[in-house]
Amino acid sequence: MKGYDQINQQTEGLLAQGKMLPLMEAFYTIQGEGFNAGMPSFFVRIGGCDVGCHWCDVKESWNALLHPPTLTDDILSQVMACKARAVVVTGGEPLNYNLDYFTTQLKTNGFKTFIETSASSPLSGNWDWICVSPKRNKPPLDAILLLAGELKVIIETQDDFVWAEENAAKVSPDCKLFLQPEWSKSTKMMQTIVDYALDNPRWNVSIQSHKYMHIP
Repeated sequence: MKGYDQINQQTEGLLAQGKMLPLMEAFYTIQGEGFNAGMPSFFVRIGGCDVGCHWCDVKESWNALLHPPTLTDDILSQVMACKARAVVVTGGEPLNYNLDYFTTQLKTNGFKTFIETSASSPLSGNWDWICVSPKRNKPPLDAILLLAGELKVIIETQDDFVWAEENAAKVSPDCKLFLQPEWSKSTKMMQTIVDYALDNPRWNVSIQSHKYMHIP
């Protein structure tokens, strides 16, 4: 519920229960990054972020007040019309909110649930897949790192490889490891990332393929 200091008591209660969420956007697309790249998915982007990476490409998601609380049942109605059975919850930082109700309803209706998170806030929700993208300015919680199916580290400078290894040391042996260039530095850093993966083959390379496809 971070970012909502002046809301009525009823709305505050619904947010706390996960019956409302600050929806920024919801859309059907192709997953563009990481282990599940290429998968038709319904994306739910939740507004509000207390991490604030300087290279974030959706800075408009940061301020929760720009994304008024939406009834979770209304979001579910949009999801139910989707042909795919995969729902990706992203942000902002989605774990700033209670996602138990939303994911319970999704699972009850036969959807698989995926989350993309910095893992810097306590976990809520029932997830088939947890993708952690750790951020230095608000590091991930060790308990969520252990549950991650995917660790996706954004590489902007050479120092980020050290950060990647620090987090990789905290995930389970089955976690998939990805290095992904920060979009504005992709031309500069791509060969370095490729060389690192070749020297350290437990790492895979991820790109933002949806940007090349010109889709959301």
